[in-house]
Amino acid sequence: MANYIYELKLKVRDYECDLQGIVNNANYQHYLEHTRHEFLLAHDISFAKLHEQGTDAVVARISMQFKVPLKSRDEFVSKLWIKKEGIKYVFMQDIFRLPDMKLSVRAQVDTVCLINGRLADSPQLNEAFADFF
Repeated sequence: MANYIYELKLKVRDYECDLQGIVNNANYQHYLEHTRHEFLLAHDISFAKLHEQGTDAVVARISMQFKVPLKSRDEFVSKLWIKKEGIKYVFMQDIFRLPDMKLSVRAQVDTVCLINGRLADSPQLNEAFADFF
């Protein structure tokens, strides 16, 4: 069982669905990214400020497993937890359909930091995430 540290409730919008009436696979990446960004903001981490200081957090790899599709107007909760592997910050993310909590997507998002254009460990993010590792 995952030890989630953040969750965000959202609703599927009509235009996110394909001709089959289900959420197009690419839109799940938007949900995952939005959840990560809201998580960072909830912990007073701003991408804009990091960038101004020379640090850019970027996605290096995404792996997604699709389980139960979401449909138009479905409500869902996107949850995450984070771990550190070397210089990578690995976000483990799950999306559950509401209200039945059926797993819709399971994802692993590997992120790294470029500091002044060079791959490096981020002291700022290590400090900000210290309680989660």
